[in-house]
Amino acid sequence: MNHSAHEPAAQDFWTELRATTQARIGLGRAGDALPTRRVLEFRSAHAAARDAVHQPLDAAALADQVETVGLGRPVVVASQASDRGEYLRRPDLGRSPADLSSIPRGTAEVGFVLADGLSPRALADHGVPLLSALVAQLGDTYSLAPPVIATQARVALGDHIAEAMGVQTLVLLIGERPGLSVADSAGVYLTHLPRPGRTDADRNCVSNIHPPGGLGYEVAARVVASLVGGARKLGRSGVDLKDTSRADALAAPSEILEL
Repeated sequence: MNHSAHEPAAQDFWTELRATTQARIGLGRAGDALPTRRVLEFRSAHAAARDAVHQPLDAAALADQVETVGLGRPVVVASQASDRGEYLRRPDLGRSPADLSSIPRGTAEVGFVLADGLSPRALADHGVPLLSALVAQLGDTYSLAPPVIATQARVALGDHIAEAMGVQTLVLLIGERPGLSVADSAGVYLTHLPRPGRTDADRNCVSNIHPPGGLGYEVAARVVASLVGGARKLGRSGVDLKDTSRADALAAPSEILEL
């Protein structure tokens, strides 16, 4: 039976669906294996994900860019992980600070930490514009502390930093674990009344921030602003706190969210 007549139609079917997702679908076949082009695409994506994990963060260059946001010159701190290899082998060291004595203590309501996480590339690509969008959403309502940049950092390191800053609510921007579809996705973790010992159940996360393919900066900032407001009313963040930003938008038809 000749299948050649069906191949263009099948290809057109998958081409249309492929435009709606970053997942690998409809890859085709070459005998019992994948076509060479698809194998090379997979290897390229795998290499990009590995590179994103191991790429060192240029903290000095990032600090220069963060300073332009207008919150002051950021302090740079590190976790107890001495290098990238130890950071990957010992997640516990990435959750504990090496030295926080350089962080000035203040009375601001909201503090920002920019952490390299598992994708320093994501923080380098999205950290500053995402921080700018967050400041635009929160700056008129709350007092904001000078930001802190954290290297070799896991999410829980932010609790130690926030306690040193003296802030009531922590907004932590971090590079998310790279995948085979996206190597530079950023996330935001919100913790109200942060302190060492907080768990993931005490936090809220807004993830998949990497325009144009993922969540945009302004949309992510609106969600975070809604969560900050909700946390301060509720007195806590985490599993009991829900995002109401989309419900608020539905109540105002003139606002269009670009999801």
